[in-house]
Amino acid sequence: MDSGSSRLRMNNPAGTMVAVVGPSGAGKDSLIHIAMAHFARQACVHFVQRVITRPADAGGEQHLGVSPVEFEAMREQGAFAVDWDAHGLSYGIPASVHEKLALGHLVIANGSRSALPNWAKAFPSLLVINVTASPEVLAERLVARGRESREEILERLKRGSLKVEGGYDVVDVDNSGALADAGAKLIATLEAVLARRAGT
Repeated sequence: MDSGSSRLRMNNPAGTMVAVVGPSGAGKDSLIHIAMAHFARQACVHFVQRVITRPADAGGEQHLGVSPVEFEAMREQGAFAVDWDAHGLSYGIPASVHEKLALGHLVIANGSRSALPNWAKAFPSLLVINVTASPEVLAERLVARGRESREEILERLKRGSLKVEGGYDVVDVDNSGALADAGAKLIATLEAVLARRAGT
């Protein structure tokens, strides 16, 4: 990371970084899209486009697709505020988010539970939105993707935890039911962050 980005990171106590995490099938991308539409006209709210080592037209979230070689070059150049590897891919949050945080803004990004220790080091003010759903609902959604059987998925879910471990500031959003209900909770949570910021 270059010296300018380092100075920004050390001097951005005013803004809040929000990491939206959760297991596959929980609906993180859908909820983020709802929040993006709601906050579209608020200049102090920013949704991050991640850099990922997969094609930009691969589906799912809108991201900047780069090759593994390009990603490594960006990492060495200090282009990321935080980056991590998962499921055979590399993910990066652009270092430019520090500029928004230094202005006291709210920044939201799709994250990863396994990478949260790195996020906590990068962002002094970090809020984790843990999107969950019941194992049965997760299984049904994942079965629809056609990659595993329902039995395989349920067995895998039993071995894992839907909780966020560690001393983070966490808000759980249950997306087992109507998407609109979970979206409303996410929006209310972000609105509360903005209200606290306005009151400081």
